[in-house]
Amino acid sequence: MRPAPDSTTRFTDRAGDYAAARPGYPGAIATTLIAELKLAPDAVVADIGSGTGLSCEPFLCAGLAVIGVEPNEAMRAEGDRQLAAFAGFRSMAGTAEATTLPEASVDLLLAAQAFHWFDVAAARAEALRILKRPPLAALIWNDRVSEGSAFAEGYEQLLLDFGIGYTEIRHRHGHEDSVAAFFGHRDFRVASFPNPTALDWPTLAARLNSASYTPKAGHPNHAPMVARLRQLFDAAQRDGRVAMDYVTRVFYGPIG
Repeated sequence: MRPAPDSTTRFTDRAGDYAAARPGYPGAIATTLIAELKLAPDAVVADIGSGTGLSCEPFLCAGLAVIGVEPNEAMRAEGDRQLAAFAGFRSMAGTAEATTLPEASVDLLLAAQAFHWFDVAAARAEALRILKRPPLAALIWNDRVSEGSAFAEGYEQLLLDFGIGYTEIRHRHGHEDSVAAFFGHRDFRVASFPNPTALDWPTLAARLNSASYTPKAGHPNHAPMVARLRQLFDAAQRDGRVAMDYVTRVFYGPIG
């Protein structure tokens, strides 16, 4: 599966909303991967498509060095700001298919909420080039729970009604044929972690606007979309917040 032609630029004007409102990743991901993959304390992680750095943080907090590889300048700059306090972090311009990292220079390749934009064959070849042996990788998605409450189901319907290419992008998340093509086998391990979030109105609106498939301000569907979101929020909020639950899925193991 090949990426959309604009996959490296589609978040340029959404970086602020992305950093402010996207869900983070459970710290248990880092501790699980360190234990399961037997990563050394001085292991180096390359986070490919690191965006604003949300997926880097659990690994930095666990004491690992992280290189954020991000092609989008606005997202990369936001990540540098967000992670400035971590001495173990640095970022660089690059893509999954051409990271510019040296050969055999990293211990773990990570891609969180980004793999579905990659050219799988080219990204696999680049991963094998930059990884030490054994070549270890983890592909991560935050999957929003879309049923079980009126708010969850209403939010999903909002995206179906207003999203631009939403269904196609949703179906590409964690597509196991693509994951298997990247790993070169189907013996990768899978772990899931609950990742609940509670959002006030400004954060909820920013989370919606951070999605690459939602109409931007000025688009004729933007105002009706936000009005629908406000109705959903007002009906579901408790003490000024709504619950938006995620399950974080991790596919991990050696690339064969």
